[in-house]
Amino acid sequence: MKKACKGNLPALIFLLALVMAWQWGAMELDAAYILPTPWQILQKLWELRGPLFTVHLPATMSVTAIGLGISLFFGLALAVLMDRSPLVQKMLYPLVVASQTIPTTTIAPLFVLWFGYGIWSKILVTILITFFPITITVYDGFRAANGEMQELLLTYGAGPWETFRLVKIPCALPYFFSAVKMAVPMSVIGAAIGEWLGAQQGLGYFSRRMMTQLDGAGVFAPIVLLSLTAMAAVGIVELLERKLVRWRG
Repeated sequence: MKKACKGNLPALIFLLALVMAWQWGAMELDAAYILPTPWQILQKLWELRGPLFTVHLPATMSVTAIGLGISLFFGLALAVLMDRSPLVQKMLYPLVVASQTIPTTTIAPLFVLWFGYGIWSKILVTILITFFPITITVYDGFRAANGEMQELLLTYGAGPWETFRLVKIPCALPYFFSAVKMAVPMSVIGAAIGEWLGAQQGLGYFSRRMMTQLDGAGVFAPIVLLSLTAMAAVGIVELLERKLVRWRG
């Protein structure tokens, strides 16, 4: 515990200095509708805790969880297929890369037009953002597997499944968790973008509504809540990684 506290001390000191600089700059500017102080944002969070925590946060987290879950399922499946079949890799790898060249802010309004203001237009935006890093990172993990170890298992009569299970999956696990840690914040961003462009509830929608009212603290409050939620989710993933990938580091 003490070691963890010492390791996080530089980050905490830097964060404190950043917040103090923000507070001073916002007070000097004296325009809360443009740049509210951190204290004003905390006050707004407490003032709006009812709708934020009971309506808008659950809506955003539902989109994030469903979108990330679908991306994980299909991303892992595609990574396995590309690893097992060079033909599939040649066919689909360029398409996966091309999917990341599509500007999210351009395609998101089309999703809203096609699927309406319901949950699925936001889920598709989340999938579009998170599918690529999961697929490519896990695929690179499979490719990084030790070739000599695979050959050794084959000489002992191991089949393709045993080689995949005993060598490639353990090798890809650290890559998988790295992909998830990248995808979690990106999924939150994707959900917020979808809600910002067209929704009836959610933190992105709430932030846009506060902007129309020139409420600077109201704009920042859901953003801070999104950031804290994403940080907590990444922390949970890191704990799982330490439990499951004991040999790393």
